[in-house]
Amino acid sequence: MADTLSACHECDLLQVLPDPHDSKRVKCSRCGAELHQDHVLDHEKPLALMFAVTILFILANSFPIIGIETAGLEQSATILGAVGSLWDEHMKMVAGLVLFTTLIAPGLEIVALTTLLACLQFRWHPPGLRTLMRIAVRSRPWSMVEVFVMGVLVSVVKLSHLAHIYAGIALWSYGILILLFAGAMSLLNPQALWSEIKPNE
Repeated sequence: MADTLSACHECDLLQVLPDPHDSKRVKCSRCGAELHQDHVLDHEKPLALMFAVTILFILANSFPIIGIETAGLEQSATILGAVGSLWDEHMKMVAGLVLFTTLIAPGLEIVALTTLLACLQFRWHPPGLRTLMRIAVRSRPWSMVEVFVMGVLVSVVKLSHLAHIYAGIALWSYGILILLFAGAMSLLNPQALWSEIKPNE
C-alpha cells in the first residue's frame, strides 16, 4: 500500500502516513496524537452494546419521559408529545430542533452504526457501507440526547417544589443508553472501521 496523506484529528497537521502494515503505531509529528494503531478491530462487544442502545432508544421514544402529579391529577409526557405541544404553541422552529436533535439525528446514527457493525461482524459486504459510515459520522454532532436529558433533569429539580414529579421509563432508558453508547464508542476506532470498508462498498 502506498503512503497516504492524513490530517491529525488533534492539530490538523497534514502529513504522510506510512503503510500501516509496516508500522504498528504512528503518532503526529507535531502534537504526538495517535494517528494509527495496528490492531484487529473487535466488532462483537461494540455490536452487542449498539443492539442494547437500539432497544433502549425504542423504549425511550415509546414511553413517557416524566410524570407529573398535582392536586390528585396525573399527567405524563413523551418526547413526541413534547414536540407536538411545542408545535401547537406556535414554536415550530423549537419543535423542529427538538425533533431533529433528539429523534432523527440520534436514530440515524444508531441505525447506521449498528447496521455497519453487524455487516462487518458477519462479513456481509453489501453496497452502501461507506454511506452508512458517513451517516454515522455526520449525525454525531447533531445528536444531543445528553443535552436533552440534562435539560429534563434541571426542569425536574426546579419544578419539584410545585408538584410531585417522577422519572418515566424513557428517562431511565436514555440514561442507560448514554452510558452504553459511550462504552461502544470507546471500543471503536473510526480509522480501523474505514480501513475495513472497501472503496466500492
